[in-house]
Amino acid sequence: MRRAEQYQRVLLRVPMFQACTKRELTMVSRLAEDVRYEPGDVLVREGARGEEFFVIVEGQAEVSRGGRKVAVLGPGDFFGELALLDPAPRDATVTALTPMEVVVLGRREFTGLLAEVPTIARRLLLGMARRLREADTQVVR
Repeated sequence: MRRAEQYQRVLLRVPMFQACTKRELTMVSRLAEDVRYEPGDVLVREGARGEEFFVIVEGQAEVSRGGRKVAVLGPGDFFGELALLDPAPRDATVTALTPMEVVVLGRREFTGLLAEVPTIARRLLLGMARRLREADTQVVR
């Protein structure tokens, strides 16, 4: 399978990208890169400015807040998608527990794509609205 197709499948798991067309996903996937981490490597640090979005392809990572473990992430899990839109400080530290392969998309590249193809922004907003609606429904229950 070609890398672009693999990245598209990964991106389709992310609610923000689910309203995108195949062509738009292809454009986004071309901007992504494959990165490897070793156990103990810090992928993102709590309080640091968010600049990238990550999807785990292989391996596991620990998520901690205030030094306390709050979750373990594995293949198919993702984090940092809001950093593509807002470089706010990270709310958690993510550390590799095992050797990892992740797909990384940078905010600068993503912002350039939005400027080049403004119609993709509407689809991203649609995907985010669906995610917020779903989260709102779960809170009400």
